[in-house]
Amino acid sequence: MSDYRTYYGGTGDPYNRQGRGMGTGRFKLFLILGLGMAAFQAFNYFTNTQTNAITGEEQRVQWNTEEEIQLGLQAAPQMAQQYGGLHPDQRAQQYVDKVGQKLVNSTIAAKTGYPYDFHLLADNEVVNAFALPGGQCFITAALLSRLENEDQLAGVMGHEIGHVIHRHGAERSANQGFIQGLIQSVLIGTGGDHSLTQVANMVGQYTSMKYGRDQELESDDFGVRLMVEAGYKPEALIGVMDILESASGGQKVPEFQSTHPSPENRRKKIEDAIKKYKNGQ
Repeated sequence: MSDYRTYYGGTGDPYNRQGRGMGTGRFKLFLILGLGMAAFQAFNYFTNTQTNAITGEEQRVQWNTEEEIQLGLQAAPQMAQQYGGLHPDQRAQQYVDKVGQKLVNSTIAAKTGYPYDFHLLADNEVVNAFALPGGQCFITAALLSRLENEDQLAGVMGHEIGHVIHRHGAERSANQGFIQGLIQSVLIGTGGDHSLTQVANMVGQYTSMKYGRDQELESDDFGVRLMVEAGYKPEALIGVMDILESASGGQKVPEFQSTHPSPENRRKKIEDAIKKYKNGQ
């Protein structure tokens, strides 16, 4: 059995009540600081809301739409370079532009005020499409070459426009800032106990994954809406899911470990959305 003096500095008191009191006081101080910081983070996150002009949703975001547009424009060249830059085939670029602009100009997306741009990236290997805040939408040549028709391209672009309209980039930034703030609060409150911080990081990671999955399903739903409004066949989006699954090599990650919903889940939700919007809901 260890002598308490080994840990508390070896005063004449075998239990070292004075030293233990200092340790307890220090722990309480860190705990109070950590709780205070966590409370501030929570207050800032849950009270900093804006109403989405298109969806009517109250969203926890920190950027306004003008900031989103500027951030997207600033990040677009760098993101393009990560995929080999813009594709040199101007006819293919015009095709992407035509579909993207039809989805914007003939649907509710026209009311958003975002300056949408649609970019075809030169990467012939990575199958991907994504959107930046403020209206910058991208598709790689690798994905475009696998699409079978214009309706499928409309499904891809409609999904990305859905991310922009739902302001998912701004939501994700605010959510990640909140999670990181809580992790810092845990680190301070435990006096630097990294084991507890690792637990907090794991919880934050899985929370962020679920957040991402919900956003993907939301964008699928809105993409179907835009396709119906623009006169495209929304069933084509199910075909896009087949293409994406094939491109992944059939590798299936459990949904709770992924930022994307499972292909089966996405297909079912898309089918539900098609019924909903075709019935005028």
